[in-house]
Amino acid sequence: KSIILSKEDGASQADYTIIYNTLQKDTSNSEKEAVENIYRALRNAEPPDEETARGIIDRLFFSDKRYDLGDVGRYRINRKLKMNTPDDVKVLTKADIIAIVKYLIKLINSKEEVDDIDHLSNRRVRTVGEQLYAQFGVGLARMARTIRERMNIRDNEVFTPTDLINARTLSSVINSFFGTNQLSQFMDQTNPLAEITHKRRLSALGPGGLSRERAGFEVRDVHYTHYGRLCTIETPEGPNIGLISSLCVHAKINNLGFIETPYKRVEDGKVVVDSDVIYLSAEDEDGKTIAQANAEYDDKGNFITPRVKARYEGDFPIIEPEKLDLMDVAPNQITSIAASLIPFLEHDDANRALMGSNMQRQAVPLLRPEAPIVGTGLEGRVARDSRTLINAEGSGVVEYVDANEITIKYERNEDDRLVSFEGDSKTYRLTKFKKTNQNTCINLKPIVKKGQKVTKGQV
Repeated sequence: KSIILSKEDGASQADYTIIYNTLQKDTSNSEKEAVENIYRALRNAEPPDEETARGIIDRLFFSDKRYDLGDVGRYRINRKLKMNTPDDVKVLTKADIIAIVKYLIKLINSKEEVDDIDHLSNRRVRTVGEQLYAQFGVGLARMARTIRERMNIRDNEVFTPTDLINARTLSSVINSFFGTNQLSQFMDQTNPLAEITHKRRLSALGPGGLSRERAGFEVRDVHYTHYGRLCTIETPEGPNIGLISSLCVHAKINNLGFIETPYKRVEDGKVVVDSDVIYLSAEDEDGKTIAQANAEYDDKGNFITPRVKARYEGDFPIIEPEKLDLMDVAPNQITSIAASLIPFLEHDDANRALMGSNMQRQAVPLLRPEAPIVGTGLEGRVARDSRTLINAEGSGVVEYVDANEITIKYERNEDDRLVSFEGDSKTYRLTKFKKTNQNTCINLKPIVKKGQKVTKGQV
């Protein structure tokens, strides 16, 4: 009844016929009867008394011991139902349930849209840390149970904490997570690109995900929200196509697990030149009109052409600059690292680009590598970020160098010396012909000379 009492102005009687019909069919005439009916439906048995029945319903949704929406659940409910419930309320409230029923009624009356399941606002990334945290919770719960059991057995005995606590239960859960989890894989180390790509992999398979057999065409397909978040090119050919993808070059994952991508702001038809880029999730990006990264503008941010190619959700209009909200950061924003290494990618057929980006990862490291004649400028970045190289920790001078080691004397002030336990000079051992997981080899050669000055971060 509270739904009918709190129905919006302008909602006609007809909109709520479904509620009236339900109330007419409903046999219960009081709150007590309703509670007992719900108990019967849940437990398939008669309720012993009203209090027990209420307790069951309460524990199901409204008890923070038994029920937890989590940060993401609360955030999504607030956004979807336009609620202002505080973020620390992790259980369902009565207001939530009323809002949900209202939304469902609007859905039946075609006043609201059904969610698109492939929209990236309805899919989130479960990072390794989050999954490990969940496993750790399972391990701690098991350990707590064994401790309780041991305390019950030894009632009046004197015992030390070491008699009660056995860490093996915890370590076995963690070991099985890293050892037997479907997503725990042997790192692909054929070359530095293969390594960094493997670390940026996103999979829709595994526990809590899909299976290859059940995944249909829609799940594997490219969605407009993938732009700048998941690479539309790099994915395996074969049964896993579209289920395993790569993170785009500029994308990052926010603390709720949604993928964000950066944009420049456009105000009154001008690009805001001096401000920082803003990162938006797929949900925040909906309803915004976004210009291409290669749209030309002058130093003051004015667009040179009277009309600009843009995209609005799934469409690609050509519009006046005044109607723009945002602008892409870079032309390679749409691709992953491997696809960004292909020169003139825009002139390639998508299928060949897919094969090319997958095959670069299979290249064997050579004894005498040569720089490509035509590149995209990202090659050095990939090598640096794959962490196979040695970077200088600060500014300094090379004191000694040979094929096996490099010694650098760092310039440090008194404060740095005080907190550091090492001298000013540091020796780095170079990796020589180290065998990788794929039986290729990592071999580093020094590129600095004795007496050369180095800056922080230099290779």
